[in-house]
Amino acid sequence: MTVYLRSLETAVPPTILVQPEARAVFAAQPGLTRLGSRLVNTCFDSAAIDTRHTAVEELTKDSRAEDPQFFDPATGLVLSPSTKIRNGIFATEATKLFIEAAQKALDACPGVDAPDITHLITVSCTGFFNPGPDYKIVRALGLNPAVQRYHLGFMGCYAAFPALRAAKSFCEADPQATVLVVCAELCSLHVRTSNDPDTIMGSALFADGAAAAIITARDIPGEAPLLRLDHFETVLTPVGEDSMAWNIGDEGFEMVLGNYVPHIIDDHIVGALEPLLSRDSSLQGLPYRDIQHWGIHPGGRSILDKVQSRLDLSDEQLVPARETLRNFGNMSSATVLFVLKHILDLPAEVDAGAWPGGPGSPGAERICSMAFGPGLTVETALFTRLAAPRPAAAPRQESAAEPAEPVAVRV
Repeated sequence: MTVYLRSLETAVPPTILVQPEARAVFAAQPGLTRLGSRLVNTCFDSAAIDTRHTAVEELTKDSRAEDPQFFDPATGLVLSPSTKIRNGIFATEATKLFIEAAQKALDACPGVDAPDITHLITVSCTGFFNPGPDYKIVRALGLNPAVQRYHLGFMGCYAAFPALRAAKSFCEADPQATVLVVCAELCSLHVRTSNDPDTIMGSALFADGAAAAIITARDIPGEAPLLRLDHFETVLTPVGEDSMAWNIGDEGFEMVLGNYVPHIIDDHIVGALEPLLSRDSSLQGLPYRDIQHWGIHPGGRSILDKVQSRLDLSDEQLVPARETLRNFGNMSSATVLFVLKHILDLPAEVDAGAWPGGPGSPGAERICSMAFGPGLTVETALFTRLAAPRPAAAPRQESAAEPAEPVAVRV
């Protein structure tokens, strides 16, 4: 049975952090050693990021919080609230992003209404609460209260692919299934100042965002799907367990992102791709750059550099990943969906009118995608792009107020 992605939408909070200004704040923190200060400047400047989004409005010099908990603009100090405080903000602010992304995906999917959703999969590794985001989405969007709900928590940056793989399995088991997948991460909640290189790297890279997709094998007359979900594979590299991890501390979640991670990926990326590409005889032995699109999770600039070099990919094939990193930073599980959205928004070579011929029609574009996470885990996926993206749909429900335009602010 063939399973399709019918819509893919993204959402970000309105507050924007400008990378050079964030670097200046972190570099000015008291307690930094000379090496720590040098690492701050190096990590922020080499991250290949211009802007990131945060749900913590307080992380700005324009903030006027009476009792600041994350950043005190009067003193310029980055503060360190407890994990409980951070998680409380997650429950409030992540809910907004989960609902916004889910509603946008539903609005962008003609032929699918809220009651049609049979399964809901939510994903996040940056906070916990219960009743959780799955419950909140059901209530906010008016889904069937009996919808099957699943939450993938604390898996890290690769978690979007297990969610899509599960959605594909549900649809293969039930031809009438329609699955809503929503990833939302508030990585900026766990930012703090430190001399630790991993903590500094996390402060320079991570950001907030959400993405949602609707997956189904149902035939919806007159509407060409965007992607065919072909194959998924998981590989654990033989080394790297201690090089990438995500732990819960007293003052937020703690990232372990060793500087050896790009080298591990460089050594093992070819082997990690073998099980995936062996699933399609037309790709076996094909030079990697002959696969038209590459949806690579931008865990950092050096990771993208290693993947591009090892696979001999063109600069153009890395544009979706590098532009996502430059404009949004690393949003953990949601990030690779932003990259796929970028690919879907590219001018299509596929003639949407040829859809009656099916996904094997001439011009269908292949996408090889991958994401990396704790373990070191490499998740890979093959997709086929089938049609040009549809114009954004008008919201199905009237909003109480128009959303504010994002405004760049100083941190």
